Amino acid sequence: MQRISRLKRELQLLSDEPPPGVSCWQVEGRLDELQAQIVGGSSTPYEGGVFTLEIKIPERYPFEPPKMRFLTPIYHPNIDNAGRICLDALKFPPKGAWRPSLNISTVLTSIQLLMAEPNPDDPLMADISSEFKYNKPLYLEKAKKWTTEHAIQKNKGNLTEEKSSLENKNKKTAHKREALSAQENLEQSKKVCM
Repeated sequence: MQRISRLKRELQLLSDEPPPGVSCWQVEGRLDELQAQIVGGSSTPYEGGVFTLEIKIPERYPFEPPKMRFLTPIYHPNIDNAGRICLDALKFPPKGAWRPSLNISTVLTSIQLLMAEPNPDDPLMADISSEFKYNKPLYLEKAKKWTTEHAIQKNKGNLTEEKSSLENKNKKTAHKREALSAQENLEQSKKVCM
């Protein structure tokens, strides 16, 4: 019961006052499955990207941390190919920093900060961590490429569909105008002939 009332309060707070660049909602009305989106921060290789996360709420929440993972692929030293996140706030002490006083909003904000400031000393992806430490331009290039391929394209697809839909409407309107104009010209020539 405590879990449900707390989750409802947290979701209401996330709905009313979401952290900048973060949104979160229930999946099919279930309180134990949530999804969130984090907008990539400006001046980061993730800028302009929208990253979707899956959040599973355990039975013992808030005494046990939520399980979060990225659904959108992201090139990051602390996030692996399965979307798992290496973040203290998602682990129990002594290795982690989860406390019942933390909530979903603070963890999502922490993930957003981790995206902006990776921690190469505690990586999930050793090769990306090595790139981040010793060849940062290559890391930035790859991270931007992944963002463009995985986190921006979907949004552009919707814009392209909207744009082509608008162009089709404009073409239809132009055809209607041409037809009306031809009809008016025909009517005008009939009046002249009579």
